[in-house]
Amino acid sequence: MFLFPILQLKGYPIHKAKRELSKIQAMGGAPFNSWQEDKKWEMARHHYQNNSVYRSLFKNGLPGNWNSLPIITKSDLQQEFSSLITQPYKRREVYVGNTSGSSGTPFFYAKDKHAHAMTYALIANRYAWHGLSLSQKQGRFYGIPLDESSKFRELLKDKMANRVRFPVFDLSDQAFEKIQHSIKSGRIKYLYGYTSALVAFARYVKARQVVLKSQCPLLSACIVTSEMCVEEDKMLLEQTFGVPIINEYGASELDIIAFTAANGDWKLSRENLFVEILDDQGQAVPNGQEGRMVITSLHNRVFPMVRYDIGDLGALDENKAGVLKKLSGRSNDLIHLPSGKKAAGLTFYYISRRILESGGSIKEFIIRQTALNRFEFDIKADKP
Repeated sequence: MFLFPILQLKGYPIHKAKRELSKIQAMGGAPFNSWQEDKKWEMARHHYQNNSVYRSLFKNGLPGNWNSLPIITKSDLQQEFSSLITQPYKRREVYVGNTSGSSGTPFFYAKDKHAHAMTYALIANRYAWHGLSLSQKQGRFYGIPLDESSKFRELLKDKMANRVRFPVFDLSDQAFEKIQHSIKSGRIKYLYGYTSALVAFARYVKARQVVLKSQCPLLSACIVTSEMCVEEDKMLLEQTFGVPIINEYGASELDIIAFTAANGDWKLSRENLFVEILDDQGQAVPNGQEGRMVITSLHNRVFPMVRYDIGDLGALDENKAGVLKKLSGRSNDLIHLPSGKKAAGLTFYYISRRILESGGSIKEFIIRQTALNRFEFDIKADKP
């Protein structure tokens, strides 16, 4: 795989990030809790002192009580992008991305190169829990940008990262037949992608009364992401693919938030994130009780992701520290077309992304399929 060496050459300190991650993971108990407490306050003070947009959210200066810090919403981040970048960083110096998220509220975000490297270091670490390496070949059930230049860059990244992409815009039997052949002949080690697309493919495979592992002996795991994976779907995937199912919960503007550990626990990424579960009044709820997930990035010095309300509901395990017990609020149905074709609901993300990147003014959107040939669009924008 050429991805890590290329990132290193482009100024992303991958090797340093791996060493730092190992150092953090070597802490235990009280030392780790103390480190995390210091880091979250370090980020809050840094952005308060150097980001005028973040500072404007405070009425009477930076409080000494963490619970008194403002909670940032997605709409708070829908401002002139350059004004959101914390000083002294410049746009050309940082990684820039955009997201529509599960809520349909799109915005641009930024990460400094160290924070982005910490994300890659964490991904490599989590994959290693399951005997996987980022150098192994991945079958990727994902979307792809619609404009040609972005599409070319994404396919180039696939090449560097040893990924075979299966676009989810067409989930017909004809498309699945080609995908199944590619997996059988492509020496793919693991599958990765949207839950709904993988479940649709599993139903196709099951209808042909085969287990994918029997046709693809190298296949060893399947990672579901971006959408909820209910127990019924997990069982279908396990039985049809014949490999363990790993659940990744993440957000591009943040990091991997939780990842299935070898023992089955959904472990939070506490090395990179501070996760709170709050009620509607902004107060912490007891472990085991569901509430709003509010997250602080512990490494991003460019963008004020401090007490950021991601828009999902979750609950922490009552008995195990750093384990996510429940997640609610992420589910994307399939789109059904008059031609008989199906596509992942997240297809609309790629449409909104193209509009956003072309200077569009979308603030929020909801899309409903009310009939086979009818979609209703509710769009909130700055201008007509």
